[in-house]
Amino acid sequence: MSAASPALSDRAATAQIVPIVFFTFICYLIIGLPLPVLPGFVQSELKLGSVLAGAAVSVQYAATLFSRAHAGRFSDTLGPKRAVMIGLVACAASGVLLAAAVACHAWPGISLVVLAASRLTLGFGESCVGTGAILWGIGRVGASHNARVISWNGIATYGGLAIGAPIGATLDHALGPWALGAATAVLAVLGYVLARRLGAVPLVHGERMGYASVFMRVLPHGMALGLGAAGFGSIATFIALYYAARGWPHAALALTLFGSFFCLSRLLFHNSIRIYGGFRVALVSFAFECAGLVTLWLAGTPDAALVGAAVTGFGFALVFPSLGVEAVELVPPASRGAALAAYSVFFDLSLGIMGPLAGYVAGEFGYPSVFFVSAIAAAAGAFVSFSLYLRQARDRGIAAAL
Repeated sequence: MSAASPALSDRAATAQIVPIVFFTFICYLIIGLPLPVLPGFVQSELKLGSVLAGAAVSVQYAATLFSRAHAGRFSDTLGPKRAVMIGLVACAASGVLLAAAVACHAWPGISLVVLAASRLTLGFGESCVGTGAILWGIGRVGASHNARVISWNGIATYGGLAIGAPIGATLDHALGPWALGAATAVLAVLGYVLARRLGAVPLVHGERMGYASVFMRVLPHGMALGLGAAGFGSIATFIALYYAARGWPHAALALTLFGSFFCLSRLLFHNSIRIYGGFRVALVSFAFECAGLVTLWLAGTPDAALVGAAVTGFGFALVFPSLGVEAVELVPPASRGAALAAYSVFFDLSLGIMGPLAGYVAGEFGYPSVFFVSAIAAAAGAFVSFSLYLRQARDRGIAAAL
């Protein structure tokens, strides 16, 4: 189905969106597999310390950061379907490299370099799949369902992470970390085969803004997103080490609850952005995220930590779509891919910085302090969102007066 009519019912739109965001689900299932395993592998197996353990995970987001512009251009000019397929090929290559890194564990330096190559390749794949899937979905259902597409894409994202983390821990326990690389390659190839079977959508023609101009237009929205993403980055990178330092079992369950409550929030409140507006939803979302991170910081039992992870996921769920819908509205339709890419850069930048920064904070002040720093970042994100809301209200008031 090509650029769909805005008159599509919610149910019909969802039926068109879900097959496309399934590729996002596969991509983030792949990303979730090693999250509970890699930090411990680098710290314990390779004996390279907590800072490099954090960097080994977050280097993926650096690659995603630098490849977002390419992903947006691929989606706008080659078509979103082709962007998704390119991303899945990169994901398969990252699995092969991950298995090779594990095979080289007797040589820590070589293993770390190959592991970094795996993470960099996966980051490129993530940017192509994530951006392409959103635009592919929008092409099928129309721009009036932007928020719905972004929300379902996020459900696929964190649903994949929620399922991938415990599967990865189980595979590591049963077969060893090499199995994560093999599973990654198999899943990516499966996704590629399925993507080939679905129809492409027409390219959007018309005015295209330069990437630099798009970037500056969405800059404040991206800053707020990046501050909110610090909470996810701290949980994804350090929750396993946080649990291990306290002698608590089942760290993967915290990631599962984060992802599960993320999906629950998206399912329950997917219409809230359309009803209340993106900035209002963002403010409430940041408040919940901040509360969850403070709970993690103060947690004295594993159950309290699980509650904190769940509340953080519940709050963070609507940060991306609420601010993203507002950001995409600032550019012409033919530049949506560039806008999504530029906006998403801040998510990647946040995660890329958070790994080594949180590693330093954890080394100096202990793992709980990582979540305190992330809570401060979420509060700052709320402040930026409130400032944008006031600016929007002022601009609309001026426009109405004219």
